[in-house]
Formats: sequence, C-alpha cells, structure tokens
Amino acid sequence: MNTITIPKSFAKGGFVIVPQAEYESLKARAVPEFTPTKSDLLALAQARRNFRAGKSISLAQLKRDLANRR
Repeated sequence: MNTITIPKSFAKGGFVIVPQAEYESLKARAVPEFTPTKSDLLALAQARRNFRAGKSISLAQLKRDLANRR
C-alpha cells in the first residue's frame, strides 16, 4: 500500500477523498459559477430600489394574484 503525506497547509480547510470515478461524476454534474457583469449588478440595484419604493411586487404576491385570476 502506498503512503501519502499531506502538508498541514492543505488540511486546514478540510478535504474529502473520493474515488476518481465518483469525482468525475460529481464534476460532470457541477453547476458553473455565475459571475454577474457590471450591467447585471446595476440592473439588480435598480430592481431593489424599485421594490423598496413600492414600484414592484414580491414573487409571493404575484403567485397569489395569478392564482386568484382563475
């Protein structure tokens, strides 16, 4: 059996050892990280201002309104 020495600097954050096939499966199902652009951040800030000012409704309110239309 092979012996592996892991530096303490690697172990500080914690880590998990999994079989390579399982790692590949997990990697294939991973969702890519979303990095918003400057325009995305500006649009989000505007939407938050509109919501605080009462110019928009919450998702829960929209769902209630749509359910009551039937």
